[in-house]
Amino acid sequence: MLHSHLHLNLQFLSLHSSLPSSKRHTIPFPTPIRKSSSSSSSTLRLRNCSRRIRNYATNDKVNETEQKKPSQQIVNRAYPFHEIEPKWQRFWEQYRTFRTPDDDIDMSKPKYYILDMFPYPSGAGLHVGHPLGYTATDILARFKRMQGYNVLHPMGWDAFGLPAEQYAIETGTHPKLTTVTNINRFTSQLKSLGFSYDWDRELSTIEPEYYKWTQWIFLQLFKRGLAYQAEVPVNWCPALGTVLANEEVIDGVSERGGHPVVRKPMRQWMLKITAYADRLLEDLDDLDWPESVKEMQRNWIGRSEGAELEFCILDGDGKEKDMQIIVYTTRPDTIFGATYLVVAPEHPLLSSLASTAQSNHMEDYIDLASRKSDLERTELQKEKTGVFTGCYAKNPANGEAIPIWVADYVLGSYGTGAIMAVPAHDSRDYEFALKYDIPVRWVVMPDDKSMNESGKAFPGEGIIVNSSDTLTGLDINGLCSKEAALKVIDWAEHGGNGKRKVNYKLRDWLFARQRYWGEPIPVIFLDDSGETVPLDETELPLILPELDDFSPSGTGEPPLSKAVTWVKTTDRLSGRPATRETNTMPQWAGSCWYYLRFMDPNNSKELVDKAKERYWGPVDVYVGGAEHAVLHLLYARFWHKVLFDIGVVSTKEPFQCVINQGIILGEVQYMACRDKDGNLISADSTNKLNENNLERISEEKVTKSGDSFVLKENPEIRLVARAHKMSKSRGNVVNPDDVISEYGADSLRLYEMFMGPLRDSKTWSTGGIEGVYRFLGRTWRLIVGLPLSDGTFKDRTVSVDEEPTIEQLRCLHKCIAKYSGNRGN
Repeated sequence: MLHSHLHLNLQFLSLHSSLPSSKRHTIPFPTPIRKSSSSSSSTLRLRNCSRRIRNYATNDKVNETEQKKPSQQIVNRAYPFHEIEPKWQRFWEQYRTFRTPDDDIDMSKPKYYILDMFPYPSGAGLHVGHPLGYTATDILARFKRMQGYNVLHPMGWDAFGLPAEQYAIETGTHPKLTTVTNINRFTSQLKSLGFSYDWDRELSTIEPEYYKWTQWIFLQLFKRGLAYQAEVPVNWCPALGTVLANEEVIDGVSERGGHPVVRKPMRQWMLKITAYADRLLEDLDDLDWPESVKEMQRNWIGRSEGAELEFCILDGDGKEKDMQIIVYTTRPDTIFGATYLVVAPEHPLLSSLASTAQSNHMEDYIDLASRKSDLERTELQKEKTGVFTGCYAKNPANGEAIPIWVADYVLGSYGTGAIMAVPAHDSRDYEFALKYDIPVRWVVMPDDKSMNESGKAFPGEGIIVNSSDTLTGLDINGLCSKEAALKVIDWAEHGGNGKRKVNYKLRDWLFARQRYWGEPIPVIFLDDSGETVPLDETELPLILPELDDFSPSGTGEPPLSKAVTWVKTTDRLSGRPATRETNTMPQWAGSCWYYLRFMDPNNSKELVDKAKERYWGPVDVYVGGAEHAVLHLLYARFWHKVLFDIGVVSTKEPFQCVINQGIILGEVQYMACRDKDGNLISADSTNKLNENNLERISEEKVTKSGDSFVLKENPEIRLVARAHKMSKSRGNVVNPDDVISEYGADSLRLYEMFMGPLRDSKTWSTGGIEGVYRFLGRTWRLIVGLPLSDGTFKDRTVSVDEEPTIEQLRCLHKCIAKYSGNRGN
């Protein structure tokens, strides 16, 4: 559906913008979906708009004539975008052409809410990948306006966050100054691209008028027990002086700066997103989202049904101690195949399990594991490592003593932090058992009985074997896996050895950051009792204080602790001395609900007016990168459901349709391969290709031979042709400012839409945009003709405020019929 919108509107926009200003008085808009009672006033407004356009074009032409000097050199362009685009961008801004009325909007008309995932305004500015999604939503917005919809198409800035704070630490520049400078640059770039945003609704997450309501939402979460403090293991980066989310840690170092990261327990604010796990899972079915994104959220939530089972710990003589390890398993049918237990390095019982001989080995291993992120620890391809605790546990199903190991592929944050390892039927357990010579016992027979001779684990279901014990009274031999699992759970519950359990991979949201540049958390702690007291709503916004020193303390204390006069306060009700929370909210906070504020950006009394929210919600089309599938999109859905429960919003979900635009890769780079002696060799003659033995070859030295690229001077040398993601380090970033300067915004927008389907990744080609520019030049000459010697264009067409004649309509319909026939319609 979206593709047809884009194609239709591209034809309209490219032709319309190619017309000289004096010839674009009015445009015959398509018939609205439904006519309102004010159709005559709409016609009048259209004619008034037409007069303004004529006056603007005429006055602008006069001004140009007055300013032009005889000696001024005239640059003739095939398509004079340098005159057309700035002129109409000024007109749109002067007359607020794309403003969506706020209080005086006609709610009898259909609405269409089109939203881009708003950007973080970095110092690098936009690259040509950004306008891909923005152009698509802009075309759709223009198309829907012409169909008679009230269209909401706003833009704003996700402006708190770590990058600005790090830049402030490095340069001494206040992050607010840096952020405002970056916002101004982004705004200028977006306006130069001619997007039809309603700039009257522009917002930024760093504005107190905005984060007042972010703080208000936090208070609602706190009042409902959904915001709490807990001691949890976190990714602590000493160099950055802050806690990092899992996705901000790569290979044990911080994504920003490459600093070492360790795991350590800290008291942190948490949001109880797990309380909404089932609803977040169930409501995915009704959304018009890419199936891949929905599946990513399902996997991230990770709902599983299984059992918690108790394994008694044995002393040195093999006798049961008054201590149990509780494991969580989704496969209780495999309990007879459990040949060892694994506990996570952060398991609370670990210090009680270590034997004297193994304690030093365990301490070293735990320290090593603390330097890894959860993602690294659970990566399937990584080599499994672990240490024997020197202690054993009793398998409740058969009474067998099995060893207890500590291994980092088990996480303390998932399940109970301990598992029963069944190496015959779990690939990770199988790899671990082979490495440490632990028995492998088959208890599930697959339909293909040769599987147990394949040298691999069989994780599937089948018929249970080798699974009975007369002493414990448990016999599940001959049952299918599902029946056996139910019988084991019933047996465990009857004997007090376990219980049925539903579990989730989803963890509560760690909501505190040891940073300055973020929203202050609106709570205080009473000095005499330590009691946590939320601020009264009338005290909002709690404004971020000014600081000159943003550097981390190195102790874990956030930078805000340096604002002593701000930190020390009194409780409003009791007058008792108190201390403010010095952690700030994560960057995700402000982006969780910004789509609601766009509906009612100037409301000082409530987050959003209920009537406006009912009219505009939910977002009809939301476009952005797939990298936000399980973080921003999941967090926003969580907050929206909380707001739904308290009556702030009227819909269960915030975004009805999500579209992920593809990535625009840099231009194809040609690389030659050299052997160890420095001689050029053909790329297909070696399987050891890396950055060290490849060198860049300029395009003029390359030619194509069949399906390969080769050196012109030596066709025997085949080259590697690759397109990479744009990055400064590769030197393949294309700045849209440069493209606009040389080819114009119309060329850039049109080219990006014709590169291929919106959702696909595509490779940038300067030759491709040159072709689009030539196309616009041909269109211009077709309508306007060749430029005169003085650089002006002779009048070729006349547009008037009149209905088309029958002959004109007949010509139009012939053209449409011919086009439709060529399309196979």
